[in-house]
Formats: sequence, structure tokens, C-alpha cells
Amino acid sequence: MQDYLNQESLQKFIQAAFLEDVGEGDHSTLAAVPSGQQGSANLLIKEAGVIAGLELAKTIFHYYDPDLQVQLLLKDGQSVKAGETGLIVSGKAAAILTTERLVLNCMQRMSGIATKTKQLNDLIAHTGAKLLDTRKTTPNFRILEKWAVSIGGGKNHRFALYDMIMLKDNHIDFAGGIPQAIKSTHAYLKKQQLNLKIEIETRSLEEVQLVLDQGGVDIIMLDNMDPATMMKAVKMIDGQYETEASGGIDETTIVAVAESGVDFISVGALTHQVKSMDISLKALKHPQQTVS
Repeated sequence: MQDYLNQESLQKFIQAAFLEDVGEGDHSTLAAVPSGQQGSANLLIKEAGVIAGLELAKTIFHYYDPDLQVQLLLKDGQSVKAGETGLIVSGKAAAILTTERLVLNCMQRMSGIATKTKQLNDLIAHTGAKLLDTRKTTPNFRILEKWAVSIGGGKNHRFALYDMIMLKDNHIDFAGGIPQAIKSTHAYLKKQQLNLKIEIETRSLEEVQLVLDQGGVDIIMLDNMDPATMMKAVKMIDGQYETEASGGIDETTIVAVAESGVDFISVGALTHQVKSMDISLKALKHPQQTVS
């Protein structure tokens, strides 16, 4: 499990999500459904893709009502097709209804991300390049989006601003150039007694050479370079540092980028330009008898 993904972080997310969605109460359910009504519902998958969020769904159901019975029929990361059932949840009908939208919102988006990640990963499987996500995520939903990337076979880049140094173009320009940015970063890390990896963005072969001359980094980002230029940059770097390709990469360009020899390819579209999977929760037609 990734460092960011733990029971405490999930509990905080679920608590905040229910506060946002339920507030003082699910009045529709409270008004229409007898409090003791029992029932069951199936999670119906309505299009092909990669399913993600089943374990989260189970956690959400049990957070709201520990007595709900959840039977997972599929596993996160499994390829699915329309018509399959992901899980069956049984128990108080009111609890199922109140948790329905949060479960679906999470699973639909996570499954869309996992599906997109697998599609791109499959395109570069013949190379040594690893697919990365970015910080281009939905505020307060990042842990689930990065979880979904992992489920789809991708790798997580830094989680946030605090767990890695990334010197982007604006950092470099404000710092006064590549050498100055690297020097200042090392001075800061020493003063703060921090041990963080340093990645620096380059926009040309000339900037790559400046980094090589200065040294003191872990990863060199090759930003918005065409594959031919990336190949030259990789040859210049010659294994001294890991390399990451970035900048508007999609299914039409990712193969050529991967074949340039880079170690990593970061794709922001994994999380900010993805279509959610069509999934629904359908009540069984013959609910159990109401209990007193």
C-alpha cells in the first residue's frame, strides 16, 4: 500500500464526503423507506473497462453501517464488460440508499482512470518506460485518483508538494536559472535537514547540458520535446540521471516517446481528462421483509 493510502486517510475522506452529501440527513430515504426495511442491491457494470474502487466501496458501506453485508464478485484491476456484477450489498435498505451515490461517484471515476491507465500502459509495454500520474488531480480526491492509477498498472509520481523537490520552469526562472535553482535547493535541504529527491525540468538540449554541468539532481524532466530531441537528450544524459518525459503526451504520441529511451512518462490526462465508467447500483426487485 502506498504511503498516502491508509485507513486514516480513507476514513477522513469518507467522513468529509458524507458530511458534504448527507449533511443533517437523507430526507428522501427517511421520508419514503421504513426504517427497518431490509434489501439488497447489485453493482451493475454497464460498459467495458477496468474496474476500480471495489475495496473502497466495501469500506464506505461498512463505515456508514457496519451491519451491511458486502459480497465482492470481482477484484480491483480486473478487466470487465457490460452486464457483469461487481458486488452485492445487503442489509438495511436506508443505508444502501444513502451510501449509493458516494460509492458510485468514487467507483465511476476510479474505474475511468484505471481504464485509461491500462490503455496507455499497454501501448508502451514493449519498452522500459514506466507510466506516471501527476498532481493534476481533483482537490480532496487525490488519494483515490492516484490509487486508481496504481490499480490500472501505472506508477504514482510524488503525492504532493511536500514529498519531493520538483523544479519547474517557473521555479527556475524566478530563481535566476538552472545552476542557481539547484544550488539554492541544496542549501535549503541542508538547512531544513530534509532528504528529498530532486527533479528538474528542462526545455531544450542546452538546458539539459546546464543540468549535467551543475549536477546534484536525481531526475531530469524532458518537457515538451519531440521524440527525436528526447532521444538526443537521453543519449547526452547517458544513465547519469533518470529521465522523465512530460508535456501533452497522449495515445497518439506515447509510443514514440517511450521508444526514445526515457525512464518515465508522466501523463496528466490520466486524472484530469478521463471519462467515468458507467456503473449503477440496482435494487433487487424482491426486498426482504421489514423487520421490527
